[in-house]
Amino acid sequence: MDHPARRPAPSNPMEKLIFASRWLQAPLYLGLIVAQCIYVYQFMVELKHLIMGAVTEHVSETVIMLSVLGLIDVVMIANLLVMVIVGGYETFVSRLNLEDHPDQPEWLSHVNAGVLKVKLSTAIIGISSIHLLKTFINAENIASHTIMWQVIIHVVFLFSAYAMVLVDKQMNQSLLLNKASHEGH
Repeated sequence: MDHPARRPAPSNPMEKLIFASRWLQAPLYLGLIVAQCIYVYQFMVELKHLIMGAVTEHVSETVIMLSVLGLIDVVMIANLLVMVIVGGYETFVSRLNLEDHPDQPEWLSHVNAGVLKVKLSTAIIGISSIHLLKTFINAENIASHTIMWQVIIHVVFLFSAYAMVLVDKQMNQSLLLNKASHEGH
Protein backbone atom coordinates (compact mmCIF):
# COMPACT_ATOMS: atom_id res chain seq x y z
CA MET A 1 0.00 0.00 0.00
CA ASP A 2 1.34 3.43 -0.92
CA HIS A 3 1.76 5.71 2.04
CA PRO A 4 1.83 9.46 1.44
CA ALA A 5 5.15 11.13 2.12
CA ARG A 6 5.21 12.25 5.72
CA ARG A 7 6.20 15.77 6.55
CA PRO A 8 8.64 16.22 9.39
CA ALA A 9 7.21 17.26 12.75
CA PRO A 10 6.92 21.01 13.28
CA SER A 11 10.26 22.38 14.30
CA ASN A 12 9.82 26.02 15.23
CA PRO A 13 7.98 27.01 18.43
CA MET A 14 5.14 28.78 16.60
CA GLU A 15 4.36 25.70 14.49
CA LYS A 16 4.52 23.48 17.57
CA LEU A 17 2.12 25.77 19.46
CA ILE A 18 -0.32 25.96 16.55
CA PHE A 19 -0.25 22.18 16.08
CA ALA A 20 -0.63 21.54 19.83
CA SER A 21 -3.65 23.90 19.99
CA ARG A 22 -5.82 21.11 18.56
CA TRP A 23 -5.82 19.60 22.07
CA LEU A 24 -7.93 22.54 23.24
CA GLN A 25 -10.84 20.71 21.59
CA ALA A 26 -10.45 17.63 23.83
CA PRO A 27 -12.45 19.18 26.73
CA LEU A 28 -15.22 20.01 24.25
CA TYR A 29 -15.52 16.35 23.30
CA LEU A 30 -15.49 15.38 26.98
CA GLY A 31 -18.35 17.86 27.49
CA LEU A 32 -20.29 16.16 24.70
CA ILE A 33 -19.77 12.83 26.48
CA VAL A 34 -21.38 14.40 29.57
CA ALA A 35 -24.26 15.60 27.35
CA GLN A 36 -24.64 12.04 26.07
CA CYS A 37 -24.89 10.81 29.69
CA ILE A 38 -27.72 13.32 30.18
CA TYR A 39 -29.48 11.91 27.10
CA VAL A 40 -29.12 8.37 28.47
CA TYR A 41 -30.73 9.56 31.71
CA GLN A 42 -33.51 11.32 29.78
CA PHE A 43 -34.10 8.17 27.73
CA MET A 44 -34.47 6.06 30.88
CA VAL A 45 -36.88 8.56 32.44
CA GLU A 46 -39.03 8.64 29.27
CA LEU A 47 -38.91 4.83 28.99
CA LYS A 48 -40.05 4.52 32.62
CA HIS A 49 -42.96 6.90 31.94
CA LEU A 50 -43.93 4.87 28.86
CA ILE A 51 -43.83 1.58 30.78
CA MET A 52 -45.71 2.99 33.78
CA GLY A 53 -48.30 4.57 31.51
CA ALA A 54 -48.83 1.34 29.61
CA VAL A 55 -49.08 -0.75 32.80
CA THR A 56 -51.13 1.50 35.09
CA GLU A 57 -53.16 3.66 32.71
CA HIS A 58 -55.11 3.09 29.59
CA VAL A 59 -53.16 5.21 27.13
CA SER A 60 -54.08 5.61 23.51
CA GLU A 61 -52.04 4.22 20.66
CA THR A 62 -51.26 7.80 19.63
CA VAL A 63 -49.74 8.58 23.04
CA ILE A 64 -47.67 5.38 22.90
CA MET A 65 -46.54 6.20 19.36
CA LEU A 66 -45.55 9.75 20.37
CA SER A 67 -43.63 8.37 23.37
CA VAL A 68 -41.78 5.84 21.21
CA LEU A 69 -40.95 8.55 18.67
CA GLY A 70 -39.59 10.62 21.58
CA LEU A 71 -37.35 7.68 22.53
CA ILE A 72 -36.19 7.29 18.92
CA ASP A 73 -35.45 11.02 18.84
CA VAL A 74 -33.23 10.71 21.92
CA VAL A 75 -31.39 7.74 20.36
CA MET A 76 -30.83 9.63 17.10
CA ILE A 77 -29.44 12.63 18.97
CA ALA A 78 -27.17 10.27 20.94
CA ASN A 79 -26.00 8.77 17.62
CA LEU A 80 -25.29 12.29 16.37
CA LEU A 81 -23.26 12.94 19.51
CA VAL A 82 -21.23 9.75 18.93
CA MET A 83 -20.48 10.81 15.36
CA VAL A 84 -19.35 14.26 16.50
CA ILE A 85 -17.33 12.95 19.46
CA VAL A 86 -15.57 10.06 17.73
CA GLY A 87 -15.36 11.51 14.22
CA GLY A 88 -14.46 15.01 15.37
CA TYR A 89 -11.78 13.80 17.76
CA GLU A 90 -10.31 11.50 15.09
CA THR A 91 -10.41 14.24 12.43
CA PHE A 92 -9.33 17.29 14.40
CA VAL A 93 -7.45 16.16 17.53
CA SER A 94 -5.72 12.78 17.34
CA ARG A 95 -6.04 9.33 15.82
CA LEU A 96 -7.82 6.79 17.99
CA ASN A 97 -5.64 3.82 16.89
CA LEU A 98 -8.58 1.44 16.59
CA GLU A 99 -7.26 -0.62 13.69
CA ASP A 100 -8.18 -4.28 14.12
CA HIS A 101 -10.57 -3.43 16.98
CA PRO A 102 -13.72 -5.53 16.47
CA ASP A 103 -16.01 -2.67 17.49
CA GLN A 104 -14.47 0.02 15.29
CA PRO A 105 -17.31 1.73 13.39
CA GLU A 106 -17.05 1.06 9.64
CA TRP A 107 -17.38 4.75 8.78
CA LEU A 108 -14.46 5.76 11.00
CA SER A 109 -11.89 4.20 8.65
CA HIS A 110 -12.59 6.85 6.01
CA VAL A 111 -13.73 9.82 8.08
CA ASN A 112 -12.67 13.33 7.17
CA ALA A 113 -14.26 16.74 7.59
CA GLY A 114 -16.36 16.34 4.41
CA VAL A 115 -17.62 12.87 5.31
CA LEU A 116 -18.38 14.03 8.84
CA LYS A 117 -20.42 17.00 7.55
CA VAL A 118 -22.49 14.76 5.27
CA LYS A 119 -23.08 12.20 8.05
CA LEU A 120 -24.10 14.97 10.46
CA SER A 121 -26.46 16.47 7.88
CA THR A 122 -28.07 13.10 7.35
CA ALA A 123 -28.48 12.61 11.10
CA ILE A 124 -30.02 16.09 11.48
CA ILE A 125 -32.48 15.29 8.67
CA GLY A 126 -33.39 12.06 10.47
CA ILE A 127 -33.99 13.93 13.72
CA SER A 128 -36.02 16.56 11.90
CA SER A 129 -38.06 13.79 10.24
CA ILE A 130 -38.91 12.30 13.63
CA HIS A 131 -40.02 15.71 14.92
CA LEU A 132 -42.10 16.24 11.80
CA LEU A 133 -43.71 12.80 12.17
CA LYS A 134 -44.56 13.59 15.79
CA THR A 135 -46.10 16.86 14.63
CA PHE A 136 -48.20 15.13 11.95
CA ILE A 137 -49.42 12.50 14.41
CA ASN A 138 -50.42 15.22 16.86
CA ALA A 139 -51.55 17.72 14.16
CA GLU A 140 -54.98 18.39 15.67
CA ASN A 141 -53.28 19.90 18.74
CA ILE A 142 -50.76 22.04 16.83
CA ALA A 143 -51.35 25.36 15.08
CA SER A 144 -51.19 25.16 11.27
CA HIS A 145 -48.54 27.91 11.06
CA THR A 146 -46.30 25.85 13.39
CA ILE A 147 -46.70 22.82 11.13
CA MET A 148 -45.94 24.96 8.08
CA TRP A 149 -42.73 26.32 9.62
CA GLN A 150 -41.60 22.85 10.69
CA VAL A 151 -42.06 21.61 7.12
CA ILE A 152 -40.19 24.63 5.73
CA ILE A 153 -37.31 24.10 8.18
CA HIS A 154 -37.18 20.40 7.28
CA VAL A 155 -37.03 21.23 3.56
CA VAL A 156 -34.21 23.71 4.26
CA PHE A 157 -32.32 20.91 6.05
CA LEU A 158 -32.84 18.68 3.00
CA PHE A 159 -31.57 21.30 0.56
CA SER A 160 -28.61 22.15 2.83
CA ALA A 161 -27.59 18.49 3.02
CA TYR A 162 -27.94 18.13 -0.75
CA ALA A 163 -25.77 21.22 -1.25
CA MET A 164 -23.13 19.82 1.12
CA VAL A 165 -23.10 16.53 -0.78
CA LEU A 166 -22.65 18.39 -4.08
CA VAL A 167 -19.84 20.54 -2.67
CA ASP A 168 -18.12 17.49 -1.15
CA LYS A 169 -18.42 15.61 -4.44
CA GLN A 170 -16.97 18.58 -6.35
CA MET A 171 -14.08 18.88 -3.87
CA ASN A 172 -13.31 15.16 -4.13
CA GLN A 173 -13.31 15.33 -7.93
CA SER A 174 -10.95 18.33 -7.80
CA LEU A 175 -8.63 16.46 -5.42
CA LEU A 176 -8.59 13.41 -7.72
CA LEU A 177 -7.82 15.61 -10.74
CA ASN A 178 -5.01 17.37 -8.87
CA LYS A 179 -3.58 14.03 -7.71
CA ALA A 180 -3.73 12.62 -11.24
CA SER A 181 -2.01 15.69 -12.71
CA HIS A 182 0.76 15.50 -10.08
CA GLU A 183 1.28 11.80 -10.73
CA GLY A 184 1.51 12.50 -14.48
CA HIS A 185 4.44 14.88 -14.02
